[in-house]
Amino acid sequence: MVKRLLDTTAQELAGYRRAEVLASIRGSEGRVLAAEMIAPAMAAVYDVSNPELAAAMGADLLILNLLDVLHPEIFAIDAPDPADVVRQVKRLTGRLVAINLEPVDPAAVRGTDDDFGPGEKSGRLATPENVAAAVALGADAIVLTGNPGMGVTNASLARAIAATREVVGDAVIVMAGKMHAAGSATEAGAGIVDDRAIEGFVAAGADIVLLPAPGTVPGCHEAQVRGWVDVAHSAGALTMTTIGTSQEGADVDTIRQLALMAKMTGTDIHHLGDCGLFGIALPENLLAYSIAIRGRRHTYRRMAMSIVR
Repeated sequence: MVKRLLDTTAQELAGYRRAEVLASIRGSEGRVLAAEMIAPAMAAVYDVSNPELAAAMGADLLILNLLDVLHPEIFAIDAPDPADVVRQVKRLTGRLVAINLEPVDPAAVRGTDDDFGPGEKSGRLATPENVAAAVALGADAIVLTGNPGMGVTNASLARAIAATREVVGDAVIVMAGKMHAAGSATEAGAGIVDDRAIEGFVAAGADIVLLPAPGTVPGCHEAQVRGWVDVAHSAGALTMTTIGTSQEGADVDTIRQLALMAKMTGTDIHHLGDCGLFGIALPENLLAYSIAIRGRRHTYRRMAMSIVR
């Protein structure tokens, strides 16, 4: 038997494998908080890393965006060997760590010409080689998704899920979906996903399906997202509703509304994105979201518990 994720200690969690982590998330009944951060961005408090800050605000799952898995670097995380940088995050925080990879679709009808993040992107793409590199870095989960303007489609996500599952087998959690249009002009707003695509993600091997939280992507309201959550659950997967629209930098009252709407969809994990200003959600919004979905007791417990327990 496993504990609910919100009840686990760092030492207990370190011994959980993929199936046990998924069971602990499911058992938490919609009270798991994920925080995304831009790995190379300057830390909000400079000499303490953003993953540490997010964990201190109660996040259970830390998602690293724009991490080049071929040349891994996380601001304010010191590791003599770059290959150890993700494991160092896990040692410092006692949390689950996921890495974003992007299955760009060359055939995507792109709505914009912009792309996200400077420099070379080869180490961010969802190739089998990069998946293997992410696993070698110590990732607990691979998140297949797309940054703004990258041109990620539901078809490219389904292909990447199957390829990723072939690489990782049963060892690593596979999460997939879009937080916003990700550059696709034909899969945006309320048409960002549909039931068939969600079922395809799960059939291809996704453990957790990403869906925009109600009130984030235009047209995605609570009833619609709840329907998508039901489809994913019926297919055997968990869900993570996401705030990937920079509303992680909104006022606290808005964050509380988004949190409760997301909880009413029946989602398993609640995600806040990486651009409160730039690099991480506003810390006060992580705290407010956590309190909204699980109250002060569980929030303070998560914040205060030592990683040596």
